[in-house]
Amino acid sequence: MRISGITIPDNKQLEYSLTAVYGIGTSRARTLLDGLKIDRTKKATDLTTEEENAIREKVEAFTIEGELKRVVSANIKRLKDIQSYRGSRHAKRLPARGQRTKTNSRTLKGVKKTMGSGRRKLEKT
Repeated sequence: MRISGITIPDNKQLEYSLTAVYGIGTSRARTLLDGLKIDRTKKATDLTTEEENAIREKVEAFTIEGELKRVVSANIKRLKDIQSYRGSRHAKRLPARGQRTKTNSRTLKGVKKTMGSGRRKLEKT
């Protein structure tokens, strides 16, 4: 099954396989399937064509994939342009929502090397 150019995995339950589409998480997938009265544990291969078309129509009604990515990047660009604090954090590739940076977020800041056992050896000589 394909939705807006994305192939939905056949071997997973629908509730989780719909999350392959950017902009649809588990919460939105649950409400969508409950609204259409389709069992969440069904797999994509077990769907009828009517159910597939109903899911496709509902999903494409949301802002998803390319359009959502454009909106998000435009919002970040706006924050950078007005030189807000959050915009500057995005520009520096640091956490923008108040997370701790002293010990966390090492993947973005890089790992700092500390003076370990090598320092003690130098002091003893």
